[in-house]
Amino acid sequence: MTTFDFQDGNGPVPAHQHENGGGGVADTASVEDTVYVGPNARVYGEARVCGNARVYGDAQVYDNAQVYGEARVYENARVHGKAWVSGKARVCGNARVHGKARVYENARVYDNAQVYDNVWVRGDAQIHGKARVRGNARVYGKASIKDNKFPQIKRSDGYDFIAVPCSGGKIRVIAGCRYFTFEEAKNHWKQARGGTPLGDETMLILKYLEEYTEMMK
Repeated sequence: MTTFDFQDGNGPVPAHQHENGGGGVADTASVEDTVYVGPNARVYGEARVCGNARVYGDAQVYDNAQVYGEARVYENARVHGKAWVSGKARVCGNARVHGKARVYENARVYDNAQVYDNVWVRGDAQIHGKARVRGNARVYGKASIKDNKFPQIKRSDGYDFIAVPCSGGKIRVIAGCRYFTFEEAKNHWKQARGGTPLGDETMLILKYLEEYTEMMK
C-alpha cells in the first residue's frame, strides 16, 4: 500500500498519484479521471475534484472542499474547509478560499486574498491584493476588491453591506442580491424599509459607506 504525508498533522496516509498529471491524491479524496492534478499539487482529506477542473502548481485542495466544472486552482493557492470553487472560477497566487465560501462563474481570487465564512463571489468579480472578505458577503458583477480599505458593515439582522469599486471607477453597494449605486440603494430601502427601525439603520449604514468611500479617494 502506498502512503504519503500531506503535512496536515495526520502523518502518512494511503494515497496514490493521479493518472492525469501525477499529483498526490489521498485515497479518502474523490478525484475524477477527467481532472488534471499537476505533479506538485495535492488533494487530500475528503476533498472532491471533478469535471474538467485543474489543480496544479503547488496548489492544495483538502478537508471537505469541492472544485468542479472548468475551475482552476493553481500556483500556491489553498481551497479547504467546506469551500466550493466551480464554473470557470480561478483561485491562484497565495489566495485562500475556506470556511463555507463559494467562488463560481467567472470570479477570480488571487494574490494574497482570502475569502471565507459564508461569502459568495461570482460573476466577473475579483478579490485580490491583500483583501479579506468574510461574513455573509455577496460579491458579484464587476466588483474589484484589492485591499482591506473597503468598508463592510453587518446590519442588526445579519445582512452584510459592502461598498466596492467597480468598472469605470464607480462605487457600488452590494447587499445580498442587491447591486446598487448609492442613489439607487437609498431609493430602494426608502421604499422597502422607510419608517421602520431597520430602514433607519440602513440609511445610517449607507451614509457611513458613502462618506467613507469619499474620504478614501
